[in-house]
Amino acid sequence: MTGPVAHGQLPPIDDAGIDPTELTDEDLIREMASLHRTRLDTLRHGPDAALANHLRRTAELETEYLTRHPGREVDPSRLREGF
Repeated sequence: MTGPVAHGQLPPIDDAGIDPTELTDEDLIREMASLHRTRLDTLRHGPDAALANHLRRTAELETEYLTRHPGREVDPSRLREGF
């Protein structure tokens, strides 16, 4: 793993997708946004293999995001009582 590459210079994609550690922060956010936009459609209409891939990729990207931003800012208005 060589670290994030310059924006617009992504490494080749294999069947599993680009290693999240190779993405810039901007590309990581863009990839997560894309997955979140397609989530409901994949859940409702995608074959089992597509749903499994979607779940795996979402977990990989979100885990990488949390690794990079462990002290992410939490909006107090999003908190619920008792949590």
